[in-house]
Amino acid sequence: MRYAVERHDWSAATSLEPLPQSAPQVAAIVYWARAVAQARTGHVPEASAELGRLDACLLQLRAAGDSYWATQVEVLGKEANAWRLQAQGKGDEAVDLLRSAADQEDAVEKLPVTPGPVVAAREQLEELLFGLKRPKDALRKFQSALAAAPGRRGALHGAIEAAK
Repeated sequence: MRYAVERHDWSAATSLEPLPQSAPQVAAIVYWARAVAQARTGHVPEASAELGRLDACLLQLRAAGDSYWATQVEVLGKEANAWRLQAQGKGDEAVDLLRSAADQEDAVEKLPVTPGPVVAAREQLEELLFGLKRPKDALRKFQSALAAAPGRRGALHGAIEAAK
C-alpha cells in the first residue's frame, strides 16, 4: 500500500483490500488509501463511499474505548476528506481541513512500536498547496517537513518542484 501511495499509483491504491478480520485501525489505512486515490483521480462518489468505511472504523474504535487509534483514524478521515473537498473545487476548505489534520497528527505522540503514517498530513498539505498553484506556501511547508523527516522522497520531490 505504501508503495502505491508514495508513487501516486492511484489505480493500484484503489484496488487495495484489507485482509479478512483486520482490526479497524488496520482496515482504516486501506480505506484511507482508496479514498485518497479516488479523490485524487476525481471520483468523488467513490471517495465518499470509502470515507463512510473510515467512519465505521472510527466508530468501532471509539466504542472499544481505544482513543489512540480513534485519533489516528480521525486524522486519516480528515486527510481523505480534504482531498475529496479539493476534487470538488473547494480548495480553501481542503487546506483548512488538512491543516487541522496535520496539527492533530503532530499533537499525538506515536506509540514506540507502531509505524509512522504512510504520508504525513503535513506532506499532504504541501502537495495540496502545490496543486492549488501556491508554490511559495508549499515550498515553506516542504522545507519544514524535511526538517522533521529528512530525506523523504515525496517532500524532496515536492520541494524541488515548488522551488522551480
